[in-house]
Amino acid sequence: MTKGILCTIDFSEASRQALKWAVQFSKTQGSDLTILYTYRLTKNMTGEAVVWKKKMEEEALQKFAAFENDWLKTAGIKYDFKIEVGFVADRIEDHTQKSEISFLVMDKNMCSKSKDTFDDLMEHMKVPLVIVP
Repeated sequence: MTKGILCTIDFSEASRQALKWAVQFSKTQGSDLTILYTYRLTKNMTGEAVVWKKKMEEEALQKFAAFENDWLKTAGIKYDFKIEVGFVADRIEDHTQKSEISFLVMDKNMCSKSKDTFDDLMEHMKVPLVIVP
């Protein structure tokens, strides 16, 4: 059994495909899967931060529940879904430092959204990155 696998998602169709790949890879590796959804609290939001944060997390849980029913409940793997506030590169780095992660899985669109974020991620990565087209 290898260490855990971390898959970061944004609920786009591309990240759903990356998550499907990560589920299958976790099965073949006998690894636990951590699914990470990150979001930012921005100055542009309207209303109180606590209310906005709760709304974001409720929406994420609803979206995840649909995927979980379709793909995870019958996959035969141990998994965990985490919702965190912050920059995706920072949250990934934190997970790889605190947990035994053997691979990071993400979709190519998440990598291409922000070259600075991707470059920052690559600079600090200590585990192999699998980019799913």
